[in-house]
Amino acid sequence: MASTTPVKKGLMYYLTTVNHKDIGIMYLVSALTFFFVGGFMAEVIRLELMKPGVQFVTGDVFNQMTAMHATFMIFFAIIPAFVGLGNYFVPIMIGSPDMAFPRLNNWTFWIVPFAALLMVLSLFAPGGANAAGWTIYPPLTNALYSPGPGIDMWIIGVHLVGASSILGAINFIVTILNMRAPGMSLFKMPLFVWTWMITAWLMLLGTPVLAGVITMLLTDRNFGTAFFNPAGGGDPVLFQHIFWFYSHPAVYIMILPGFGIVSEVIATMSKKPLFGYKAMVTATATIAVLGLLVWAHHMYTVGMDVVAKSIFMFMTMLIAVPTGVKIFSWIATMWGGSIHFNVAMKFATAFIFLFTIGGLSGVMLSSVPVDYMMHDTYFVVAHIHYVFVAGSLMSIMAGVYYWYPKMTGKYLSEKIGNWHFWLTFITLNLTFFPMHFLGMMGMPRRIADYNPAYADINMLATLGAIGFGLAQLLIVWNLMHTAKKGKKAEDNPWNGHTLEWQVSSPPPEHNFETIPVIAADQEAY
Repeated sequence: MASTTPVKKGLMYYLTTVNHKDIGIMYLVSALTFFFVGGFMAEVIRLELMKPGVQFVTGDVFNQMTAMHATFMIFFAIIPAFVGLGNYFVPIMIGSPDMAFPRLNNWTFWIVPFAALLMVLSLFAPGGANAAGWTIYPPLTNALYSPGPGIDMWIIGVHLVGASSILGAINFIVTILNMRAPGMSLFKMPLFVWTWMITAWLMLLGTPVLAGVITMLLTDRNFGTAFFNPAGGGDPVLFQHIFWFYSHPAVYIMILPGFGIVSEVIATMSKKPLFGYKAMVTATATIAVLGLLVWAHHMYTVGMDVVAKSIFMFMTMLIAVPTGVKIFSWIATMWGGSIHFNVAMKFATAFIFLFTIGGLSGVMLSSVPVDYMMHDTYFVVAHIHYVFVAGSLMSIMAGVYYWYPKMTGKYLSEKIGNWHFWLTFITLNLTFFPMHFLGMMGMPRRIADYNPAYADINMLATLGAIGFGLAQLLIVWNLMHTAKKGKKAEDNPWNGHTLEWQVSSPPPEHNFETIPVIAADQEAY
């Protein structure tokens, strides 16, 4: 089938396009751009920590880099990358010509770069950007400690990107529930579609709560309210409860689509149906529900009742069960398969190994007595980066290498891709694994200077971070190389069975000449 996609040029086209595939690519380009912005901030952090003492930046600038690095990676790199892949492939995978609300889809994208611009401009505001961490706990964010407008700009930027998430979540839910091809029941949907529908519900339930709590903080700072000010009868711990009610599910917003991607890649590259498909769907939904109920495990040290801490500890540990189901399913899918170990499969299998490390350290932190020792140390930094970098980033890269031939009609270079994978894998572990030992030694997070006893491990982590940053330039080189010299891809280069592989590469303007009909006996894979 020949592609009927027209040549698309000009800024006005991309400002006004309502085609879900173009918007998906715009999300991916935006995410890659802000990934490097956030990555630059990470390099500043690690260079300052290379040795004890003041190296390059003041403590205040260090704290700004810490807060803004996390903000850009979460809100402008990881989540938009998953939204981009979802935007591009969910409609095709369910046999739909587009998203349910195409104009809304365009609007949800264009909110994001303007929100990111506001964040960047906050760095140049009087007093600088947010220096209170991405968690913006009061009283660190009240008018006494943070008098400048930088935090207010941060709050408005999060409001904007949150509005984009809410509108996008509605679009995904309506699209998946109402626009599936005839015969495609819910349990015939690919797992990537399932993970995106569950993720969209998490966005829809959690993001308004975040909007509410940062609005309360904004009014405390500027309009004399006292929601979190003890002097006026408020409670700063209330902020933590409301904030983490969103921000713990946000961890699953940033990982559940990755589960879907890894499931697609492993099933296709193993040339086998996904083992335990319905169990995987159930496990995904269970993780999402439990993720909404365990927010206070971030707050063991605030003085909660021991019974409450025990309940949150039990429910947090319980998440390991459906997660274990997923890991077992992926390994069982590969077992006995005829595995094609290309770059996409390497990233997917590395994801399983590395995410398991992040999950096990999470189980350790779920234990109240262990968390008391590790709270606010580099052990927590190591844990969360094994979830977000070794988890989210590796799964995104697996998805890019897997679906790039479909999106462009060209293969990414396997040679450059292998260099990208192995350098990423090695330097990632060199950077973040030693942080577990820093945490166990007692090094606090978010400090610009430290005891010389931590110097050698920090030097190792900094060298790893420099290597990791340089390794990510290889994906840019690969994209540029492929644009000029890339080998032409077939319509179904991996012999996949989901609907996106049944159309041309790249897909036609409206995906299908006629809407496909799913046979009664057709499996999800």
